[in-house]
Amino acid sequence: MKWMFLAVLALALGTVAPAWADDDTSRVFEIRTYTTAPGKLEDLQRRFREHTLKLFERHGMVNIAYWIPQDPKAASNTLIYVLAHKSREAAAQSWAAFSADPEWKQVRAASEANGPIVIKVESTFAAATDFSPMK
Repeated sequence: MKWMFLAVLALALGTVAPAWADDDTSRVFEIRTYTTAPGKLEDLQRRFREHTLKLFERHGMVNIAYWIPQDPKAASNTLIYVLAHKSREAAAQSWAAFSADPEWKQVRAASEANGPIVIKVESTFAAATDFSPMK
């Protein structure tokens, strides 16, 4: 069900593409699912809204979309999002630079002053099919 939801949303977002994607059909999408500690979803959303998206862009990641599931079981503790990268290698470089960024370290420490926010991270890389409206 989650993948069907993401596929439909990707079709709706078919016009979203970074400048480097014009001549490069090798970009990859990273679908990430974060599960938060109880009561911490709002803290995670605040951190993304105020800091993380900008830091991702700084390190070459393209923010595609962010969602909170409507399923009551996951709605209170789950954030799903999609990033685009030039390649798997570029993704690894971007994540390494992001993780080492002093601003990120400061933001993370401040946001977790009262305990960890994220307790589980799932990441899946996907490449667009030849018939996908979004590449």
